[in-house]
Amino acid sequence: MKKVLFILIAMIAIPVSSQQYDYKVVTSVESIIPSGLGRSRLISSNEDRDYKQFTSTRSDDKKKDKRNKSDRSEIRVKNFDETKLLNFFNLGGIRFQNIAANDAVITSKINDMVANGWELAFVNSGVESYGGKGDNSGIFITRFIFKRLKQ
Repeated sequence: MKKVLFILIAMIAIPVSSQQYDYKVVTSVESIIPSGLGRSRLISSNEDRDYKQFTSTRSDDKKKDKRNKSDRSEIRVKNFDETKLLNFFNLGGIRFQNIAANDAVITSKINDMVANGWELAFVNSGVESYGGKGDNSGIFITRFIFKRLKQ
């Protein structure tokens, strides 16, 4: 009986451990430029790219090295969704209503992705800003990484 139970558990566990997922990245870019001069967007690609087509392998042997000659136009994605977001700042300074509005739009996108079978797996964010004297640039970027079982 113990052997039969062990075999049944093993048969159930094997397919679970070999699950494969599709992943999708949605990126929010929110401007942190004073006076509201920047552009803020939620970006989601509708095309796939195979990274291997744009990758070279380097080694100590320069004769074996083959530089990847991909043209930028081959990498560029022209088919994507671009959702307008509001900038963090306006002429009066930081605009909390804009942040709340962006949160509502991003939440709507996440809820739509979940309703279409995607699961939010990871979130990664960062800020890019020079920060020196007279700094007039900066973005707050967040990558939402979704996954779902391969179909």
